[in-house]
Amino acid sequence: MTGATDDEAREFAREFRSFLTWLHAGRFDESERNPVVALVQDFLGDEGTTHSVVTRELPAFEHVNLQTALEHWMPQPARRVDVHGIATPPHYDGVRLQQLINGEGIPPLRLSAPPLVDLPNGPGTTLACFTLAALTVDDARGRYVVLVIGPSQHEHGAIVEIAGLPVDVAQAVLAELEDLRSRLNVYRGHVLDVGTSPMGGVALTFADIPTTARDDVVLPEIVLERVERHALGVAAHREALLAVGQHVKRGLLLFGPPGTGKTHTTRYLVGRMPGYTRLLLSGRSLHAVGSVAELARDLQPAVMVLEDVDLVAEDRSFGHGSSPVLFDLLDAMDGAAPDADLLFVLTTNRADLLEPALAARPGRVDVAVEIDLPGAAARRRLFDLYARDVPIELTEADLEDVVERTDGVTASFLKELVRRAVLEALRDQATLRAVTAEHTARALDDLLDSAQVVTRSLLGVGNDPENLPPGGGLGPPPRPGWVSYGPMRGRPRYRG
Repeated sequence: MTGATDDEAREFAREFRSFLTWLHAGRFDESERNPVVALVQDFLGDEGTTHSVVTRELPAFEHVNLQTALEHWMPQPARRVDVHGIATPPHYDGVRLQQLINGEGIPPLRLSAPPLVDLPNGPGTTLACFTLAALTVDDARGRYVVLVIGPSQHEHGAIVEIAGLPVDVAQAVLAELEDLRSRLNVYRGHVLDVGTSPMGGVALTFADIPTTARDDVVLPEIVLERVERHALGVAAHREALLAVGQHVKRGLLLFGPPGTGKTHTTRYLVGRMPGYTRLLLSGRSLHAVGSVAELARDLQPAVMVLEDVDLVAEDRSFGHGSSPVLFDLLDAMDGAAPDADLLFVLTTNRADLLEPALAARPGRVDVAVEIDLPGAAARRRLFDLYARDVPIELTEADLEDVVERTDGVTASFLKELVRRAVLEALRDQATLRAVTAEHTARALDDLLDSAQVVTRSLLGVGNDPENLPPGGGLGPPPRPGWVSYGPMRGRPRYRG
């Protein structure tokens, strides 16, 4: 046997390539066209397939809003819409409307019931949303196809495409859907935890409305009133402020040692602003501040809470250069009009590290409020607050002893003290009957023990190694200047 000649090999290659093109297109003859391709081509006709496909890409979190808009848009009078689901082969990387119009490079797609994903559209409610569906539409604009593609491993966001209309008319349809998405936005007026999706985009989760009461915020009255005046007072007097040319966009910075109640205070504010969309950012989600600020502007009145903002807003004179997130934050605080009802609440344990430009102009940080370590009266209120559901049997003298021994601690420390006192009581009682002075004293002795240096640091309380009892503490060197010990009724006490 001899091999094929060069001419024979080239001829075979041409024929085989023609065969693969014919096979891949799924067009063996007119009656064997791919059913999805046939649906789109036949519905649009020759004239409809000559128009460009117009595409709009949306963030993944807008998928539920797109479905909400479609649910309102489809049943309008004088509009006929038929929904056709598209089933794709496993691991296929998706299909676009231009492919369906051309009928080329099409895998074995099939028509099916529309595949759906159930997405939250409110606290405790969900909406079934198209993941891949072709909508054939006949209305006053003509006959056209709307393709809806949900986020997937191949598409990081939602996509809506329109074919069969002149470009300007297709753009008008997309604008109509965008208006509906804005007006019917499911996120408006809710509390939302901002996170990041596995694909790197913004993820929004409906959160419970905080129920923190004013009496539960243990701050000096003058401090709490200052916070309320800037956050809640502006909201209450918005129209009057605008009428005399005053801006209502504002920034509030809460700073102070860890564990003193900054987050607790923001929860109180969030719970007191029911007409606002409240967006809560912390940790990695701080890097999405630019995208979230754009959403806040669309959903105003809105509040953006940025916890531990020093993570992304460090002074540019430190380190090797600025974080790009810092510029996103500054742009976000500058980007809205002065009459935009936006409140930025920033918290930090290290105000000394913050970029000075945050206070460079009105509408960024207008008011900075220090949330300091609680005084004696505040410590008594905090202890009572955290123990209000606990069967406590302490005399006034016992309570005074607790307050005296906890001089200089944080609110977090007192919360942990109550929890440990309950645990001490459970060591002595099969079922909890009462937490006594002895249980509280044992818990406090343990927290103030030299071996609890790291624990106290985690609760926001520093430790001075020069003033520790003999034997010192465990763990890494603590922050200097915060802790000393002295005798108190035969037991150690904390003195800040």
